[in-house]
Amino acid sequence: MKNNTSGSMREMIVIAFPMVVSHACDTVMIFTDRVFLARLGSLHMTAAMAGGMSSFMLMSFFLGLTGYSTALVAQFFGARQKNKCAVVTIQSLLISVLAYPLVLLCRPLVLWIFQNSGIDPQQVAYQTVYFNIIIFSVLISLARSSLSGFFCGIGRTRIVMIASIISMAANIILNYILIFGKYGLPALGIQGAAIGTIIGSLIGVLVLFVSYLSKKYAFEFQTDSSFAFDKDIMRKLLHFGYPSGIELFLNFTAFTCMMFLFHAEGAVAATATTIMINWDMVSFVPLLGIEIGVTSLVGRYMGAGQPHIAHRSTLSGLKLGSMYSAVIFIFFMFFPQQLVSFFKPEDVSVIYRQAVPIAVSMLRIACLYVFVETVIVALVGALRGAGDTFWAMSLTVGLHVFIVIVQFLCLRIYGMSIEKTWLLLVMSFLAGTFLIAWRYSSGQWKRLKVVSATGDIVQTDGFHEG
Repeated sequence: MKNNTSGSMREMIVIAFPMVVSHACDTVMIFTDRVFLARLGSLHMTAAMAGGMSSFMLMSFFLGLTGYSTALVAQFFGARQKNKCAVVTIQSLLISVLAYPLVLLCRPLVLWIFQNSGIDPQQVAYQTVYFNIIIFSVLISLARSSLSGFFCGIGRTRIVMIASIISMAANIILNYILIFGKYGLPALGIQGAAIGTIIGSLIGVLVLFVSYLSKKYAFEFQTDSSFAFDKDIMRKLLHFGYPSGIELFLNFTAFTCMMFLFHAEGAVAATATTIMINWDMVSFVPLLGIEIGVTSLVGRYMGAGQPHIAHRSTLSGLKLGSMYSAVIFIFFMFFPQQLVSFFKPEDVSVIYRQAVPIAVSMLRIACLYVFVETVIVALVGALRGAGDTFWAMSLTVGLHVFIVIVQFLCLRIYGMSIEKTWLLLVMSFLAGTFLIAWRYSSGQWKRLKVVSATGDIVQTDGFHEG
């Protein structure tokens, strides 16, 4: 199985580059929505950010759980158990269907949090409208995660990229038409942004599903006969996937709390931090494509019993991510004013003018951690791919909770400025990275086993080996 490209940069680029493009498309889609809404006013932009993140928070556990299907598919693929790759995907889709009503039941709780968050009432009104529509797209997002996990796990990431490009194009066109009321349609504003996003996402999922059922994959992976419940594989997915689900849920909940704490500081702080978070997404979300590439390759080579090549794949991910982060560093350091101006409303308000210098400072401070983000996604991706999900969860969750505590103390107890608080959060983020590097360098992940040569359940993960 080993050859001169195994775990190399070349192999990493083949797997990761389409996923980087795919996640970049997601970023462009969200970013463009925010730019369109910023033209209507800062409150529309901040409301869509808060409403969208709240919806994501509700499904984050199930998104992390189904997302582990990438590693599990990769391990079966590496162990040459191709017929079980599609079975994993169907179990992931079953989880998605069962999760949908549970997520919708949490909707009243989120609306209560909106009303008691201390955020500007006018912003709350807009974000409630956005949230009440976008929440119904949760099943689409979960189905996309499951189907993408199949293609990423077997290393055929090009179709995921194509689906993302089509989805992005549809979303941008639809949002432009629906937000501003073009071609004779009424201007729906923030409602149009939510509707356009749902339709665009659905188109992308349909592309993936049609490909999954195509003759090519039906012949090689038996996708057409995979539509059945499999107790053993479901148990395996739940056993190794729940730490990833808890991790994503707690991390994103902490991130949402961080955003709400900033927004509660007033309209100026909300505008500045929303601009910063939008650009942070541009810098970070494409890196998730590299994380998926690392998870896929590490899972494949761990399934094949070749941890040394899995380590080589991790190093390739670090190199690829560092090149991308170098470009982001240059933009954040030398062109922050121009980046902030992307969100300039048509009628420039006092709020926007006061927010500009704060947002510029936050972007320059963010330069301190752009390379660290690469280290985190590569190492966490490797730990997940090897099955060390418990430690990956513990370290990243602990880091995010600590950051929220620091932010609360800075803003509510010591009354620090937004810029000083942001600086301390970034410094805390840098310090926590050493713990993740320590876990990876310990080498515990190299001794883990998720899939045996026969595809049997192996109860060995980061919790049991810790």
